[in-house]
Amino acid sequence: MIENDTLMQMVPGKGATLNTWLEYLLAIHPTEIDMGLTRVSTVAARMGLTELGLAKVVTVAGTNGKGTTCAMIEAAMLMSGQTVGVYSSPHLLHYNERVRINGVDVTDPELVAAFEAIELARAEISLTFFEYATLAGLYLFKAAELDVVLLEVGLGGRLDATNLIDADIAVVTSIDLDHQEYLGDTRELVGAEKAGIFRAGRPAIVGEPDCPESLLAVAKKVGARLYRVDADFSYQCSEQSWHYQGQYFDLPQLPLPFLPQPNAATVIAVLEHLCPSISADILAKSVGQTQLAGRLEYLSHSPKVIVDVAHNPHAARYLKSRLAAMPKGRLFALCGMLKDKDARSVLQELSSDVQQWFLCDLAVPRGASATDLAAMLPDGVTAATFNQMSEAWMAIKAQLRSEDVVIVFGSFYTVAGFKDLYKGEDFV
Repeated sequence: MIENDTLMQMVPGKGATLNTWLEYLLAIHPTEIDMGLTRVSTVAARMGLTELGLAKVVTVAGTNGKGTTCAMIEAAMLMSGQTVGVYSSPHLLHYNERVRINGVDVTDPELVAAFEAIELARAEISLTFFEYATLAGLYLFKAAELDVVLLEVGLGGRLDATNLIDADIAVVTSIDLDHQEYLGDTRELVGAEKAGIFRAGRPAIVGEPDCPESLLAVAKKVGARLYRVDADFSYQCSEQSWHYQGQYFDLPQLPLPFLPQPNAATVIAVLEHLCPSISADILAKSVGQTQLAGRLEYLSHSPKVIVDVAHNPHAARYLKSRLAAMPKGRLFALCGMLKDKDARSVLQELSSDVQQWFLCDLAVPRGASATDLAAMLPDGVTAATFNQMSEAWMAIKAQLRSEDVVIVFGSFYTVAGFKDLYKGEDFV
């Protein structure tokens, strides 16, 4: 632990930049993840942030799909003339992406002002980087007096900092294994953790079709109003459109979404409770047109160069299904992952679809080496390994044809690094 005198010397002074503050926040807490609500709730109470005024709060948990779900709800609310705040993590390119108000990332000075207020209020209490970020979002949202606030859970649900706020609507998008050292190594354990955001008498929207019994048990114990896919709402897809059926809405001929179909259906289920008077036209546009950086994001169409933050088996299976339905020549994969992820399962999910693998080191403390990743591929599957992503990209680019597809995936760090590297090359 850093001594108190040293901390006092490190505290950024007036006029300090956002980067200076971020470096300070990374330095002052000994562990990146330190789950529990006692510390952050105490500071939130000191700052008057345990409730957000008249804002309706939607808290979104899930193994995958949290960011896309928040983005579609945000779009629907903005189209409806509502004011909206979104807290999400991690960011891709800029820290400011973590806090959006009315569709716009907050500014450096706004974040710095929030950090200064948190630093003053926390006094003797140590907070993690994520807890600072969460409190900053709540501080800015409350000051903005918004109609709706969307909180994306960082890890799990029950002990996540976002759970200090009592959600008016709780959402669980999907349930699978990830962060097993914190959430448990079975879907039943993970389900119970994610259900920790449920509140008595309030809607709990569940988009996971294979729902663990543990989640149902928590909902019953808490007294939440459970609203489940395939039980209380459903959807059917055709080649050109899809049909949603729920408690209030029956919407045939919806346009197919850019973002994952299960999340689009979950979003409409949320909107049934959040905004039951919303128009069918806005529903169709918000779920049909919304896109999100890093989620099956096209950087080029000929050849197709696509980035996706998929970093666990559940996300890899979805990515595999989307790639399988795509007209293409050869499929190249550029992948970098963190060593605390289930890299073996992710790589094996996609191994039979990829013609050529290009693996790279990630230059972060938790980054896995390319050679370690290569060893996790199935027997008989080979890969080219690189210390630098730029070298991997140069090797791929030298042999691309217009009909080929490149998928860049494995981590937020991988996608962020590639987007920073990619220069919008004109291939044809």
